[in-house]
Amino acid sequence: MKARALRILSAALLAVVGGLVAPSTPALAAPAFKVPFPCGQAWSGQTRTNHSPAYAVDFNRTDDLGDPVVASAPGTVDVVTNLGNTSYGRYVRINHGGGYTTYYAHLNGFNVSVGQTVGYGKVIGYVGNSGNSSGAHLHYEQRLNGSDVQVRFNGAVALYWGTRSYTSDNGCSAGSGSGTVNTAGSPLTVRSGPGTGYSDVGAVADGASVTISCQTTGTTVTGTYGTSNIWDRIGAGRFISDAYVYTGHDGFIPGVPRC
Repeated sequence: MKARALRILSAALLAVVGGLVAPSTPALAAPAFKVPFPCGQAWSGQTRTNHSPAYAVDFNRTDDLGDPVVASAPGTVDVVTNLGNTSYGRYVRINHGGGYTTYYAHLNGFNVSVGQTVGYGKVIGYVGNSGNSSGAHLHYEQRLNGSDVQVRFNGAVALYWGTRSYTSDNGCSAGSGSGTVNTAGSPLTVRSGPGTGYSDVGAVADGASVTISCQTTGTTVTGTYGTSNIWDRIGAGRFISDAYVYTGHDGFIPGVPRC
């Protein structure tokens, strides 16, 4: 009996020691997550202790209903669903590999389907007020093996707890566009923002070539190329109406990010 007991004890000790010294599989590094909005946009991100789950971030900005939401890192869409008036409502989940997933909830609509591969800057849906939501916003989560983790953008942890402004560099390498100003003679006024109500910060000569870093919507203007609410950013704090710019496209320029 004693010998048998010793053998059992020895086996148990070996199992424990083996468990202590056995090499473990190293955890995969997290993706380089970025703010889930187009390049250059600034959003207010709020975290709070009574949020569910705790580490989720709620994003808002003025008049954000319908604004595009983009993938915060490359991956494969594995959930596109509508829970109706409960919980997340319309939401998308992206699987980034290594156990990492991201959730985009309370959407107004979808722009992807299950199985689709997405990259930085890809529009996956639009800000909404679906599900158990008290106003238009994006509910955003990062999870590891199903559990929510503190959100990081470009490796930096989001503010816990409180509200912070986050400026996106997501998809900034998507490219720029070009255009030619056509006003039939007069210089084109440059505004500090996307609308005629913004301050005058200069002018661009008729016939000038411009580089368009991003496009957004603003005041509707009737110009050389019809009526349009699209505005082109041609520099920091410098916007011109697309209604006076020949780009070769009727509407937004493919591949140019939204401001």
